[in-house]
Amino acid sequence: MTRFYITTAIDYANGPPHLGHAYEKVLTDVVARYRRAMGYEVHFVTGLDEHGQKVQQAVRKEDFDEQEFVDRIAVQFRDLCARLNISNDDFIRTTEERHKGVVQQILQDLYDRGDIYLAEYKGFYSVRQEQFVFEREKVDGAWPEIYGEVTELSESNYFFRLAKYQDWLVEYLQTHDFVFPRFRQKQILEFLKEPLNDLCISRPRERLNWGISLPFDPDYVCYVWFDALINYISAVGYGTESFDSYWPVDYHVIGKDILVPSHSVYWPIMLKAIGLEPPQSLLVHGWWHISGQKLSKSTGITIDPLELADRFGADAFRYFVTREMSVGQDSDFSPELFLSRYNSDLANDLGNLVSRLLNLTSRHCPDGFPPAGALEQPERDLREHWDRTCEEALRLYEGFQFHTALEKTFAFITGINRYAEIRAPWKLAKSQDPADAERMRTVYAMMGEGLRLATALLVPVMPETASRIYGLLGLGEPGLWKDELAWSTRLDGRRPGEKAILFPKPQP
Repeated sequence: MTRFYITTAIDYANGPPHLGHAYEKVLTDVVARYRRAMGYEVHFVTGLDEHGQKVQQAVRKEDFDEQEFVDRIAVQFRDLCARLNISNDDFIRTTEERHKGVVQQILQDLYDRGDIYLAEYKGFYSVRQEQFVFEREKVDGAWPEIYGEVTELSESNYFFRLAKYQDWLVEYLQTHDFVFPRFRQKQILEFLKEPLNDLCISRPRERLNWGISLPFDPDYVCYVWFDALINYISAVGYGTESFDSYWPVDYHVIGKDILVPSHSVYWPIMLKAIGLEPPQSLLVHGWWHISGQKLSKSTGITIDPLELADRFGADAFRYFVTREMSVGQDSDFSPELFLSRYNSDLANDLGNLVSRLLNLTSRHCPDGFPPAGALEQPERDLREHWDRTCEEALRLYEGFQFHTALEKTFAFITGINRYAEIRAPWKLAKSQDPADAERMRTVYAMMGEGLRLATALLVPVMPETASRIYGLLGLGEPGLWKDELAWSTRLDGRRPGEKAILFPKPQP
């Protein structure tokens, strides 16, 4: 079985999760579940970045210390994963000893080889991004909003020889497809047209005490990127025998705001310096907007994903964010759009199909789902529709076009409903003609198998719903897609469950 390693970015522990965090978890989970359905042995890591100046500042407003503060935040992010049915295999925290040990091992190794050195720095510093910034990064004479407050400071610090590896990185990017979507790779190469400055990797302990000590100088703590980015290898046992079975990672799933320079410049160069291959690829998603403004903790514009999940169900939330955002692009959120998707796609199309099928089959076929008889043109049309849907959906899943895969899947669900209207098995049931009775049984067999197949395609996005529908059809849990996506007779004789309302209409 082929191993597949995928990560989210680790979230920063200075506040509760919002829609952006939830979307990245769901997106990564969809990829992970798709790969599992395709037969891969998936290892999925998410977690929390718990050191740094913003955590230290947040604690000053509270009546407890840094570790207690991040412990509380970690509970919220773990809860987010649980309540959205995220199938992560690990949740790494940068305050864990397994992580600290790897960070210090790497720092000492690079220091011993001369890739880390002490120097005086004078320049500008972004408190929000916890990084030094340069005059050339100004836009129309002003610092970009993403940097927040920028101050000027001067101090001694340790630096990593980033510039030493710039030519290697440019050549690597010119010869490898490193980023999805592809146009993002051009942004990295554009950034690399300017000479790189060496990277400051420390903070004096007198200014920042909440961090991992430098092993060669305890008066300093590690800078956030040289701490946080290393989680991707500390989580899978860097320095142990098992590590090589995971690395290089297949995908880091990140937001576009942390692509350049952290994940596309700092991280591959850090890996090169310690003798590891870069990630196979970065999967970069866009931002959610409401009324044209980016959702984020720093702007104060947030949506509580758990409120939506609690009211409508985790799968309804997962469906909306996956259906609405094209991976790599920005998307808009509004309560009205969410309700429209919920009512039209989930309650009306899928929910009504399940309810109608269970009700009619139980009434007209008390011995369970009947086998299909002779296939006439409407049945052949439905089978052909499935063949097209399956082929297109698999291709779209592989290309991260999940929104379009869902569009195709729900078009097939609409096709099943349309087929039922054309065949009208409730009318055939009243006929005294034996041929009509045979047609009625064939209709229920076709509708049941069509629903089963569509449900199998929904497993990565709506796992709870898929499991429940399989149960209502008298089946066990969905298995690998090589077994689940072929038209079959497995429903023959299965007794459907009681009528169920999967997606109740919300009360006004």
